[in-house]
Amino acid sequence: MTDIHGEFANSRYFHAQRIDRRAADTLVGLAAGLIADNVVTQEEAVFLKRWIEQNLVHLEDPVINLLYRRVSEMLADGILDSEESSDLLSILRGFAGLPIQSAIPAAQVSVSRPTDLPYCSPLPELSFAGKNYVFTGVMAYGPRKDCQQLVADRGGVIGAAISKKVNVLVVGSVGNEQWRHASYGTKILKAVELREAGVPIAIVSEDHWQAAVFA
Repeated sequence: MTDIHGEFANSRYFHAQRIDRRAADTLVGLAAGLIADNVVTQEEAVFLKRWIEQNLVHLEDPVINLLYRRVSEMLADGILDSEESSDLLSILRGFAGLPIQSAIPAAQVSVSRPTDLPYCSPLPELSFAGKNYVFTGVMAYGPRKDCQQLVADRGGVIGAAISKKVNVLVVGSVGNEQWRHASYGTKILKAVELREAGVPIAIVSEDHWQAAVFA
């Protein structure tokens, strides 16, 4: 409906900003509902993508844009595989944990990043040939398989779990501030235990890893 005379703009209840906030608040509720059973199916992912397209894609909000971009990437081949489903579950957990008032306006929103993480200090120089890499958390760069491919293209080896054979653990930039309680917290804690036992395993942020990959 076209607001020819500015009725919606002047309304106390139906102006555009209020409608946008309702939609953003609804998305937080949808995210919480989708993760209630601890799994995100392909049908749910398709529904989420379409809902954002119909209701929120116009907001140009960085958090909503990230969510929409990642869901679109996961569904680009028409299949939401188990790893993508797990990543989407992690993203929605973080999204549902955002304060509702943070959904908009866009200028006041930033992606929640893990804090108080036990990164190596000083930061190690990363190499790839023959090195065993493990990823944990949700990567801002894109799907985890794409990040793994970047390592493989440079001669690196991809590990599935933390062990003495792992050289580098990369922690995704998109995460829950309470990282010890997040789904990827166990990998970090295991890596810390090995490092403290003298195993030369590096724990680095995605930002540091990206700087090495694209150097």
